[in-house]
Amino acid sequence: MSSIQVADQTFVAAPPERIAEEIAAPDRWRVWWPDLVLTVREDRAEKGIRWVVSGPLDGTMEVWIEPVLDGAVLHYFLHCEPAADAAGTGRGPDLAEMNHQRRLQGKVMTFEVKRRLEAGRPAGEPPRF
Repeated sequence: MSSIQVADQTFVAAPPERIAEEIAAPDRWRVWWPDLVLTVREDRAEKGIRWVVSGPLDGTMEVWIEPVLDGAVLHYFLHCEPAADAAGTGRGPDLAEMNHQRRLQGKVMTFEVKRRLEAGRPAGEPPRF
């Protein structure tokens, strides 16, 4: 089991293909996870992306897009270990804080995708795509 374990999900009222386009933009990866080096392990198109993670963390990350009703659920998974002395203190890392920070980064990503794709859509109405 990894020291950094994040699993989260968010519903987005948009077609999986449009969500995949948002997730597949490498320039956004730098905004969402600025300190991580992400290498695509598997681009699953409208089903999401799997990455190998390096930098201050070593492991894997995935965004899985699951079609549901008139949209999709974005599942975000991060399974990593801190790199040696990732905190730069000479002590072991604060794993609770690292998990919290990575959970927040996942929420920032999913809510940005949701905000962009659902912009102008009245609540309860189907996606406009």
